[in-house]
Amino acid sequence: MTLAERTLARFADLVGAAPDLAVRAPGRVNLIGEHTDYNDGFVLPAAIGLQSVVAVRRRPDSIVRLIAADFGDAVSAFDLAQPIARDANQPWSDYIRGVAIVLQAEGVELGGLDMLVAGDIPQGSGLSSSASLSVASGMAFGGLFAPGRFDATEIALIAQRAECDFVGMRCGNMDQLASAHGAAGNALLIDCRSLDVRPVAMPPGTAVVIVHSGISRGLVDGHYNERRASCEAVARQLGVPALRDLTPGQLEAARADLDPVAYRRARHVVTENARTLDVAAAMEWGDLIALGNAMAESHASMRDDFEITLPAIDRLVAELQDAIGGHGGARMTGGGFGGAVVALVEADAVEAVVARVEARYRTPEGGKPLIMVERAHAGASFL
Repeated sequence: MTLAERTLARFADLVGAAPDLAVRAPGRVNLIGEHTDYNDGFVLPAAIGLQSVVAVRRRPDSIVRLIAADFGDAVSAFDLAQPIARDANQPWSDYIRGVAIVLQAEGVELGGLDMLVAGDIPQGSGLSSSASLSVASGMAFGGLFAPGRFDATEIALIAQRAECDFVGMRCGNMDQLASAHGAAGNALLIDCRSLDVRPVAMPPGTAVVIVHSGISRGLVDGHYNERRASCEAVARQLGVPALRDLTPGQLEAARADLDPVAYRRARHVVTENARTLDVAAAMEWGDLIALGNAMAESHASMRDDFEITLPAIDRLVAELQDAIGGHGGARMTGGGFGGAVVALVEADAVEAVVARVEARYRTPEGGKPLIMVERAHAGASFL
């Protein structure tokens, strides 16, 4: 059975009736463009086959009962007639609670419902399990109580606001936009300021290989928010709306006036924006050598300037880059401090690359890493 089929069957078992509607929303892998989204820059993610599925059915009262199939059918409930608070015992539910609050602020009159959530995105992997859940939840609430009102971009921004304002993770909008707008066979070049989303065809004969390092991320712990605050401080000091508005030359001219750490943080963002546009062009040209070089530069910048990689991640990327050779590339993906590595690999080399990683890399617990061979999938949709 597929994840969707299992979710629908489990919903009927637990609730005693079929859902009124169900939604799927994919995770995403970011090919390049890390920590550029909240700096109004450019990103190049792709939606993947791993996803969250949400099934909902109206209730006759004001209670929202959330059930997590992935956590032993754990339940978290809140009353829409009362102020909505976070649930310290079931933190997964906060993403959905936050979406409900944002929708109420948008004037949507929500009603009670039973909601079952399930997913197959490894948590803490940097593949946006939280954004996937938030987007699916937003579509489910909207589908029941405001059908046709919100488009894909609006749902993505609702999900982002929930994560920023309620959960406390001051994320950009890339993850949510990628989940909502994913296009089969295409990466998405997203301008995070204008919200323009342009499909970019994946190079023919290539595969996306994702390797989970085995190190789970904890971005709400503060590292992510610290990096964002540093970027915003540099933009204020240099008098620009965001780091997206700085050229490399302008940043270099201001170097003496900046704290050395802040300068390096800004240099990563400014150069990463340029690399992202370069990789989108290289994909369209089918130039895997240029693409691989830019991915290697991106990882080095995350390691040395933004300082969000870990030694184990660096070793994993080096193994992948060595196994791939010149035709393709590898880099850490996601917010950093653990999670996954992404590689673009010629399809006929995937088997050898996977075998190399399995032979040479071990997780901190000593096991083989989780390796996923993916392709670009469609974005969120009703089932």
